[in-house]
Amino acid sequence: MKVSVDGQRCQGHTLCSMIAPDSFELDDVDGHASPVSEVVPADQEDAVKEAAHSCPEQAIVIE
Repeated sequence: MKVSVDGQRCQGHTLCSMIAPDSFELDDVDGHASPVSEVVPADQEDAVKEAAHSCPEQAIVIE
C-alpha cells in the first residue's frame, strides 16, 4: 500500500498525525502533513486507512 498527501488540499488539521503518528509528519511552519514513507508498512496500514477516512479535507490518497 502506498500513501501520499495532496498538498493543495491539506489544511494542517493534524488529525492524520494523531491517528497514525508513525506514518505522517507535520511541517513545522504550517502544520501540513506529509507521509514519512510513500510505502506503508503492513503493521501501519489500518491506522493510515483510518487517518485517510478521518481527514476533513480528504487530502490523503491511498493506492
